[in-house]
Order: sequence, then structure tokens, then C-alpha cells
Amino acid sequence: MALGFDFHGKVALVTGSSRGIGKGLALRLAQAGADVVINYKKSDELAEAVAASIRAMGRAAHPVRTDIEDPDAVRRMFREIARVYGGLDILIANAAASVFRPFLELREHHVDRTMGMILRSYVLLVQEAAKLMAPRGGGKVVAVSGGDTVKYLQRHALLAAAKAAMEAMTRYMAVELAEQRVVVNAVLPGPVDTDAARLYAASTGLDWDTFIRGWIEPTPYRRLGTVDDIANVVLFLCSPESDWIVGQCIPVDGGFTLT
Repeated sequence: MALGFDFHGKVALVTGSSRGIGKGLALRLAQAGADVVINYKKSDELAEAVAASIRAMGRAAHPVRTDIEDPDAVRRMFREIARVYGGLDILIANAAASVFRPFLELREHHVDRTMGMILRSYVLLVQEAAKLMAPRGGGKVVAVSGGDTVKYLQRHALLAAAKAAMEAMTRYMAVELAEQRVVVNAVLPGPVDTDAARLYAASTGLDWDTFIRGWIEPTPYRRLGTVDDIANVVLFLCSPESDWIVGQCIPVDGGFTLT
């Protein structure tokens, strides 16, 4: 269900959209009328499956295999978006990667890689997106951060630090891009059943059902979030109805970070 949002005539780029939350966001944007650029790193098959679903809705889909850790590759991706669509209206900065280790086991290359993947890529993505949004009268940027920036989660030290830096950058971007009418916000999902969550669970040595009890029990509504829970807020932040929400980092977690 598209919740009444209308993105017909809009072009959206969703990073990391061949699976997980990114895939769900891409599909929901298309359902609401947007044409979608599907950014992915590895699986052509998964990306093409998302593209096929979007095309079946009557929307255009353009998979672009790009490692967002590579600045030159990111710039090529935006040149391709400009060539194919002539501009961009929405950027969802969703792709992320990290290691899940205790603090004392983190090494320099873990820090460099995670900060590059999350913070450095975010800076370049928004810089390039703003160039394509400004001539169209502005646009919307939504970063996907996480509840681990405000609530301790075991083995999340590095990911949380990188995401917290992303949130700080979101606030600065929001102020400095206001003149171009590029509105920047972030969402902080709580626990959601995705392949990334299952990978994290496996790293702890616990089976999935045992693992998620530690997430469900502290959540007031006693369930995991769904991709649609996140998408409902993201689509709102991409819509004109949210124009007066600027530079905010919004928990979307069923109250998980309150307990």
C-alpha cells in the first residue's frame, strides 16, 4: 500500500537496494509512482529481480552495479543517472557494512573500512545527488542509520560510531543544502528481520529464535519491526508533506531505544 504518497515523475536512487531494507524501500517508492535506480554491489540476479518487480508495476527501473566505497565509481553512477533520467529527486542512503566485534578486537583496517563505507560514501553520495537535485528545484535525502547510535548493542561499537557520524553529518548537510532546497533527514530503524540481522545473529553464535528474544523482550510492542514499518516513515520524509522536517534523526523502532 502506497499510503497516498504520489511520486510519479520522480527519480529515486536507493543504495544497497538488491535486498533487505533497501529492496523494500525501492519497491515501495516504485509502488508510489517513482522510477528507481537500484544500486547494488554484488548480485546481478538479485538486482534484476528487484528491477523486474518494479517494471511489473509500470515504473522504470535501472540497476547500477557500483561499489560506493569507490569514489570514481560513485561519480560514474551519477553520470549515468544524469544520462538516463536527466536528474534526481530522491536519495536513500541505505547501504552499509561493518564488522561485529568487541571493542578490544577492532583493528585499524576495520575502522577505515567501516568509516569509508558509511561516512565517506554518504558525503560523496549527497554531494553528487545535490548537483542533480538543485536544477529540479531541490530534492529529498534520507539516510538509514540505526538505533545502536543511542542504545548499546553488543558488538556494535564500530557500526554505531560510523552511523552516529552519519547522523551528525545529516544535520550539517540539512543546514548547508537548504539554499538548494535539498532536505536531509535520517531514520533510525530498530531491530528488523533482514538478512543483515540474521548475519549479525550468526556472529553471536546464537540461533535466530534465541537471538531475537533479546530484541523483542525490550520492545514495548513485543515484535520485530518490518521493512514496511521503516518504509512508511521514509516515504513520508520523501514527500512534500514533510518539507518542514529538516535535519532530524528519527527513531523508527517501536520504542526499542526507550527501554
